[in-house]
Amino acid sequence: LARRAAMDDWVRDLQDERAAVRATSLERLPRVLEIQQLCERALGLLCRRPSSFVEVSSPVTVVGDIHGQLYDLLEMLRVGGPPPDTNYLFLGDYVDRGHYSVETILLLLNLYVRFPDNVTLLRGNHETRQITQVYGFYDECVRKYNNPIVWRLVTEVFDALPVAAMVVSANSRVLAVHAGLSPELPTLDAVRQLRYNAEVPHEGPVCDLLWSDPDESVDGWGVSQRGAGYVFGADVVSKFNRENNIDLICRSHQLVMEGYKEIFNS
Repeated sequence: LARRAAMDDWVRDLQDERAAVRATSLERLPRVLEIQQLCERALGLLCRRPSSFVEVSSPVTVVGDIHGQLYDLLEMLRVGGPPPDTNYLFLGDYVDRGHYSVETILLLLNLYVRFPDNVTLLRGNHETRQITQVYGFYDECVRKYNNPIVWRLVTEVFDALPVAAMVVSANSRVLAVHAGLSPELPTLDAVRQLRYNAEVPHEGPVCDLLWSDPDESVDGWGVSQRGAGYVFGADVVSKFNRENNIDLICRSHQLVMEGYKEIFNS
């Protein structure tokens, strides 16, 4: 209980504009035992789910890639309102690239375990051991804790994150994924039956959901220059949405200078 209270105090300081900078100092970071307890609570909630597909009720605020940009995340929570007052669906890529991956993922996991009915965390292609060892999260953990224990604890949680969500309202159905579609998952039932709790493979349906991109210049399926997943055209999206009674596919994974973008004639 004492460790949980210490973590809650740290999160409270993070969300206080006057205390946030101090909360990110090395001496104020949560201890390994506190992080272990947090990860165990998150895993306990995640492993109760029957599949890697979740349903989310509207209204919900959808957030794209964060990539360790802690202060952007804090601003989003200030503008949008904190949970449980506001429901959030995060589309993955919480770590790497930015300087505050540790603080970002710990804040998100804390919000999730406190408000599991109001906060949904999907898995992105950066929530893997291989990618985080290249793009910064592993090195940040070692730099801030002098060992990779925190990285190991958090990546175990990554394994259990869901890979797709259906946002349901009275008059719309929106499929939310980190990246895109898969030729191996032609129906929602196929997505719903996914049960995955391991490192993301280099190919296959889970890989596709976390790596694929829409492409306005192609028809059907094409080879992705990323080296994983596919690119897919408007015809693929139209057929998938029509056959599965979906109004929209919501995804992140790519930089959009305008903040968000509608493609394939919306």
